[in-house]
Amino acid sequence: MTKNCIEITYLLKTQGYLRIRLISSFLGACLLAACGTPKDTAMSRGMQNLTARYNYIYNSNLILDNYEEQLYETYKDNYNEILPLYTVPEKFNFSTTASTPVNEKDLDKIITKAQAVIADKAFSNYIDESYILMGRAQYYKTNYFVAEEYFDYTAKTYAANPNVRLNALNWKARSLIQLDNLNDAALILDTVYLSLPEIKEHKDGPLATIAQMYIYQQRYTDAILLLSNAVKTTRLKRNRIRWTYILAQLYEQQKDYRKALSHYLKVQKSNAGFELYFNANLNRIKLTGLLNGEHLNRKKQLLALLRDDKNLEYIDQVYYQIAETYAGDSDFTGAEKYYNLSIRNSSKNSYQKGLSYLRLADLNFKEFRNFLKAKSCYDSTVTTLPKNYPGYDLILKKSENLEYISKRYELIAYQDTLQLLAKLPEGERLARIIQITLPAKTTVADNGSFKEDPFAGANQASPAGNGPGTFYFSNTAAMSRGSADFTTRWGNRKLEDDWRQSLKSSSQATTESIAKVENAGHPSPQPQDPSANDSDILVNRYLSAIPLNTVQLTASNQQIIDAYYEMANFYQQELQDQAEALRIYQIILSRFPENNRLASIYYSLYLGYKDTNAASAEKYKKLVLDLFPSSAYAKTILDPQYSVKQSELEARVLAVYNQIFDQYERKAFPQVITAVNSTIVQYPGNMVNPQLNYLRAISIGRTQPIDSLVAAFTAITTAYPDDKLIVPLVKDHLAYIASHKDEFSKRRIALPDFDANEPHFFASQPLPSEPLPEKAVQNPGVPAPAEVKAPEPVIANKTPETNVQKPAVPVAATQIFSTEVSKIYYFVIDVADASLTLSSSRFGIGQFNRGNYAGVGLKHQLTEFDNDQLIYVGNFSSFAEAKSYADGITPQLKQIMKVPAGIYSSFIISKENFEKLQSKDLVTKYLDFYQNNY
Repeated sequence: MTKNCIEITYLLKTQGYLRIRLISSFLGACLLAACGTPKDTAMSRGMQNLTARYNYIYNSNLILDNYEEQLYETYKDNYNEILPLYTVPEKFNFSTTASTPVNEKDLDKIITKAQAVIADKAFSNYIDESYILMGRAQYYKTNYFVAEEYFDYTAKTYAANPNVRLNALNWKARSLIQLDNLNDAALILDTVYLSLPEIKEHKDGPLATIAQMYIYQQRYTDAILLLSNAVKTTRLKRNRIRWTYILAQLYEQQKDYRKALSHYLKVQKSNAGFELYFNANLNRIKLTGLLNGEHLNRKKQLLALLRDDKNLEYIDQVYYQIAETYAGDSDFTGAEKYYNLSIRNSSKNSYQKGLSYLRLADLNFKEFRNFLKAKSCYDSTVTTLPKNYPGYDLILKKSENLEYISKRYELIAYQDTLQLLAKLPEGERLARIIQITLPAKTTVADNGSFKEDPFAGANQASPAGNGPGTFYFSNTAAMSRGSADFTTRWGNRKLEDDWRQSLKSSSQATTESIAKVENAGHPSPQPQDPSANDSDILVNRYLSAIPLNTVQLTASNQQIIDAYYEMANFYQQELQDQAEALRIYQIILSRFPENNRLASIYYSLYLGYKDTNAASAEKYKKLVLDLFPSSAYAKTILDPQYSVKQSELEARVLAVYNQIFDQYERKAFPQVITAVNSTIVQYPGNMVNPQLNYLRAISIGRTQPIDSLVAAFTAITTAYPDDKLIVPLVKDHLAYIASHKDEFSKRRIALPDFDANEPHFFASQPLPSEPLPEKAVQNPGVPAPAEVKAPEPVIANKTPETNVQKPAVPVAATQIFSTEVSKIYYFVIDVADASLTLSSSRFGIGQFNRGNYAGVGLKHQLTEFDNDQLIYVGNFSSFAEAKSYADGITPQLKQIMKVPAGIYSSFIISKENFEKLQSKDLVTKYLDFYQNNY
């Protein structure tokens, strides 16, 4: 018995050891299979699937879900626009650097885990999901180009799997949308839409992405259909609630207010976050008022929201909705009051504050016609709203347009003030100027606009003597209220002197311009002596600018006429506001019945009234034909194709001039003389005729005695006395000939090919190796103010073209260029066509330089890159010298440049910045930099 027990025990132990050995062997084999070189076996696939799924993919999805949840919670929505379906990072923008994503380390963990699966789990079933995880992580890191590549690779590699392919294509489309490549995204989403029947689950993502594209395309009806299906199929509660709110917004956009109201109520009844709930409630009140016509009740409901402490953070939106109600009732004064309240109480929501500024700007521009205040509000809008706000560029353009208009209103006010001062007795002028130039005193007034603020005392300092409210700057609540009050009164202001004035007065603008020229074109350094009295300087400038004689009064009136005229043209041509343009033209006629712009004003009035007031149109048409029968405007009225024919004529003349100039360069002087004579007969009165006659005169000098040359030069001065390009040069030549008469009289040919020992009066001097000495370059024959050109007549039914300067839309400041003061500056003409020959144009620049800057040593040179040719003139030792030169040559460029006017532009640049111009893109960036800084 004992022996049997021992044997049984032995057998059991032996069998136990065998089991342990078998299990150990199996585990060892698995371990070796896992650690050794992977083989495509059932065992290796099973182990790789097991470890890939639970060690990597599951954890990665968990991290990504948490990241998306956090992004949803922290995303700042603009509830005044249709919300985006997904809370995603900011879009890609070439001009800005994307901000670092929140918790970027979590995204890096996802990428590391996905890469581990791809590298070490090659036989698992999760390679496709790993690529999608890496793409999504890169997407949330705002690396949209990289993400798009991952999704594209996945869609192509796993095309046989419909679920993987559609998921990858969906995310690829979302990446392209973030890159603002909507065309390519739309093509991909077409494929996704057609492939949706191939999958049974997870349709909500593709449906929502397609709906988002429809919203971008403003196809709201199609978006509603797809988004409704996405709401039904999504498993994420936050998406269901958010998308229901967006459906309400879309129905409201379609003016289907009952369905919109129904969806807003669904959001209110759901477990939505408070912000979404609050905005749904605001819109419910608004739509209920619209449906029932109870505007007064709507206002009461909105005001009732102000009494709930939970709404303290959102009262700016409440005030905005109240203002919108007043605006809808055409009570613009009431609307202005509540827009101001919205701005005052907006401290966190930049979207809301910016939108309130925008509405105020539109009110002042369209309803109150207060352009200066509108400009101030547009400025604050631009500085408050984020640059990715929809329509930001359009708002910026409005601001620039108003700047163009407001500057001219300021100039008119300034000149009117000067003329009023001129009418005062001399003893009273100084006192009146001192009164004008004294800084405005800040007065504390009872602002009745804010009496209805229920939180007026919420942030008052603590009355306790030792509490945090005893010292203003230690009381954050008081400082916050002070900041809000400041913003309400002044808007967003740059930290600088004279910060009170969002729009500088004309005198300030004049002062700054003078200071800029006196300091080589850069802002003057602040005086170290605080006792320096700037008001004395301003008073002296007023005194010196008062028009005390007829000539000065005429010049002042001309500035007013030009300012009104430019504004009227701008309204008529750029803003398409015919009514305002006609009003300003009539102001010019009432204030200055006799002026130098009557022909173009009558013509513009004829065009403005043509479609609305036949009698007035006929009146001004008759005035043009009767008083200015030989003008281009009369010719355009009689022949609507006159402008086209004139442009074609000018192009032919330029071509002929270039042909004659080629003959001149080949020294075919007899042919030049013959060709010029026939061209002037064929095209009399053309703008290049003075230059043609100059080529003829030089050709005569190359082939005939001095008397013939003098006669040719004298004929030019007689025939073209007002010419500012050729006549100054010719007079210089005649003076030189007169002072060297004996030398020229000995020559058989007046202008032989010179050697180094003979004088050559028409050649420019060589460029000095050192910068020119500091001296102001005289501006030759340029009247002040600069001449404003009349509009060119155009085909009937179109407004006349003018040289009204279009305000440029500024871009993000570049760090490539510098405003540092340089020792050398150039004036540059950029011709955007490398195929054109610029010899004749450069010859014209040389003529201008020799006629107006003889002895200064200016030289013009040419450089090329891409499709651009840059003619640069120098050296100028300061920005002021270059600016003076630019003011002189710019009015003559149409006559100097023998290329179409639309393909060249000009600017001033320092030597250091010029050396950085190596491509067309850099030239474009410098032009933006130049406009923003000079």
